[in-house]
Amino acid sequence: MRYPQGGGLTAERQQFREELRLKAAERFAQGEASSVIAKDLRVSVRSVQRWRQMWDEGGPRALRSQGPASLPRLSEKQFAQLEAELAKGPVAHGWEDQRWTLARVKTVIGRRFHLTYTIQGVRKLLVRNGWSCQVPARRAMERDDEAVAGWVKEVWPCAEGWRRPVEPGWSSRTRPDSP
Repeated sequence: MRYPQGGGLTAERQQFREELRLKAAERFAQGEASSVIAKDLRVSVRSVQRWRQMWDEGGPRALRSQGPASLPRLSEKQFAQLEAELAKGPVAHGWEDQRWTLARVKTVIGRRFHLTYTIQGVRKLLVRNGWSCQVPARRAMERDDEAVAGWVKEVWPCAEGWRRPVEPGWSSRTRPDSP
């Protein structure tokens, strides 16, 4: 199972999975078949076979949770500092425009915390902490909304041209009453 936000299992879900493995271990000791255990616990037979192999090699202790797969490289305190840096804006960090890109955030992390992230790693870090991708509205600063509204009312109807009247159509290219 893959996790769309890149966050992995929650602590509760990790605990639930560990309990499943330990229930399976009790049944391994009773000599039950893997297919029966898989059906009762609602997991795949292959998972039960993998658990049985681990149980054979290390006993029930081998089925205990190993904890999270990896620890976050930025602590919560460091991420709060990163958010403060991002709130200052890109201009404060030497860029000319007001756009944060993943590459720029990566550079700020490298300068501030002396850590290297990949672009996708930066994206996962931001998404995991509630940030989202936002695309700026592309409007000219010189835009005159009143002039645009006037153009839409007066010029556009003339430029639009002639339209066919809306009437029921036919699926055939020929008219039904043609000889």
